[in-house]
Amino acid sequence: VQLVESGGGLVQAGDSLRLSCAASGFIFGNSAMGWFRQAPGKEREFVAAIGYSGAERHYADSVKGRFTISRDNARGMAFLQMNSLKVEDTAVYSCAASSIFKPLTPSYWGQGTQVIVSS
Repeated sequence: VQLVESGGGLVQAGDSLRLSCAASGFIFGNSAMGWFRQAPGKEREFVAAIGYSGAERHYADSVKGRFTISRDNARGMAFLQMNSLKVEDTAVYSCAASSIFKPLTPSYWGQGTQVIVSS
């Protein structure tokens, strides 16, 4: 099983980034997918989740209205579009696969991609 994130980087506040997660080694269409983040000195926190077909989504209050999670089952990929980024969005972002959508209960994790938002 592999989850490989990409798309992180250094941006300014107000900018946008799109994170990608490439999945392999399991039946992607049978898994809910999610994004989590961990800022320096803080615990990992939930960001967003998407159900098996993509019809269901839910978000942390801190990103609602700014971030959009999506998936492409044909390609085995999940995405996180992040708009209007804030300094407090700085973190390592990891994607996760789960057999349960809500609450998302990850069975597999990616290694993470760093997002740094400067003021």
